[in-house]
Amino acid sequence: MMEHVRQWLSSIVVVSLLLSVVQSLVPKGSLRRVASFLSGLVLLAVLLEPLPKLDLEGLELRGLQEETEKVRRQLEAEQETALKAGIAEQTEAYISDKAAALGLTVQARVETRTGEDGVPLPWSADMEGGYAEELAQWIEAELDIPRERQVWHGREGES
Repeated sequence: MMEHVRQWLSSIVVVSLLLSVVQSLVPKGSLRRVASFLSGLVLLAVLLEPLPKLDLEGLELRGLQEETEKVRRQLEAEQETALKAGIAEQTEAYISDKAAALGLTVQARVETRTGEDGVPLPWSADMEGGYAEELAQWIEAELDIPRERQVWHGREGES
């Protein structure tokens, strides 16, 4: 890589010197202006000569794309985690509110799982405060958490 840069810089110096000699030999007037214009084009061509040979893959663009994709996946995972936590928290509050309306004191912990459509849904509920048949039925009907995924802890027969 450094050898290519060295050759490119050497060609710029050599071409610049040759163009200077040519311009000094051209007589003043319109011919010199044409020679100056053409010299500028030649120098520009020498300056831009390495561009078509640039290895864009070597500029780590592929690495940048991979890093961008990695960050995107990480953000999606964090977003899903936050969404699951929010749904679990709201469902827990919903259960606690319903329990309070029934005259019960129940502390709920809800686990969510991602459904077929990619949306997290309440999956199971772990209740602290004793079993209450009416609340268990409500959880099954309203939240679609069947009895086998409801775990009750506390005093038996509390209602």
